[in-house]
Amino acid sequence: MISVNFCSPTLDLKAAWDDLVRRASANVFMDPAALTVADRTGFARVKVLLAWDDSTGLRKLVGVWALQVRKIAPLWPAVLEALPYNYAFLSSPVIDPMFVDTIIPAFLTAIRQSPLLPRVIKLTSLDAEAPSFAPLMTAVAEQGGVQLRLSEGMRPVATPEFGVKRSGSTRKKLRQDWNRLATTGAVDIINSRGPEVPAAFETFLTLEAASWKGARGTALLCDAADAAFVRQMVAALAKSDNASVALLRVNGRAIAAQVLMYCGTAAYTWKTAFNPDYAKYSPGALLIDRITDELFASGGVVVIDSCSAEGSFMAQLWSGRRKMADLLLDVGPGSSPTFWLEAARQRGYLQLRKLRDRVRTWSMPVSPKKGRLDRSPIGGTVMRRPALGKSNKIQQG
Repeated sequence: MISVNFCSPTLDLKAAWDDLVRRASANVFMDPAALTVADRTGFARVKVLLAWDDSTGLRKLVGVWALQVRKIAPLWPAVLEALPYNYAFLSSPVIDPMFVDTIIPAFLTAIRQSPLLPRVIKLTSLDAEAPSFAPLMTAVAEQGGVQLRLSEGMRPVATPEFGVKRSGSTRKKLRQDWNRLATTGAVDIINSRGPEVPAAFETFLTLEAASWKGARGTALLCDAADAAFVRQMVAALAKSDNASVALLRVNGRAIAAQVLMYCGTAAYTWKTAFNPDYAKYSPGALLIDRITDELFASGGVVVIDSCSAEGSFMAQLWSGRRKMADLLLDVGPGSSPTFWLEAARQRGYLQLRKLRDRVRTWSMPVSPKKGRLDRSPIGGTVMRRPALGKSNKIQQG
């Protein structure tokens, strides 16, 4: 009694969505409020797969998977991407766990049978520990599709019971930085919610643009379309209390900002920025550390997703990890020329990224000081390899 359809995003789904995320693994990036902004503004061509339980006579939403139709060039074949828009960091579907073994095959069948949807799917930042992951792999094989695992990694996460480092060199360094920062003025933290969010988000945007991201041209304000989209997305999520901006202030002036998003009992540390004049105090790390405790103390959050990779400064704050995977699927049967063309493109892209990262990391002479943070000539902060021992310096980026 499970039926599947796909549609464009609409806020009419909001009540059914809110009911679903009380039962299912969360993914804030598939919140109808965010999806509607992406589609309405033309930021992404979003299609939403919906699964409904019709067994009781009262139609209940039991599955959502939002994907964008993406074409990188006029003559290049279109593919589906399960990150529904840029600046989303989780591609896993949101499915009631009671129905996951039924819904996943139904979703793949709906994609394969639709004349409007590409059958090749790129899944970036897929939660490999989610209840839907194993059924997805099984369903692809059983339906005659193919899959290519592009990469794997670990994402820092934290829960009240596990993942927050309560002792050791990191904890000592945070205490020292907080005490040193307190000597510069009155220090406080606020977590702006509700109608205060848009103004606090502008503070974040300003801090980010003034940082190394602005110098490198990757800050949100460096692209007018990106800035317009994220402003509307954050405001839309904030209307239902699913976004906030935490600020670390000295004498009332923000020196660090953390944009947070919420879905069910999960929180997401979406974007961080800080004033480089205060870099020696590790303000971004201090803010994350204090906000982590605040969120867990509220009782409404049971897991925090860093939205960042293993090499980020979040990994130095939290010991919890979640396995992530990047995949390329063809829902079949068999594999199409589009699949192999996209596979070649993705492999080439990954090689170029590795080359870029090596250039950024090793383009400077190693600092004579053990574990020192050196400023990169192309912007950003690079952790140099220590000569001996292990540095306890907290890296931010």
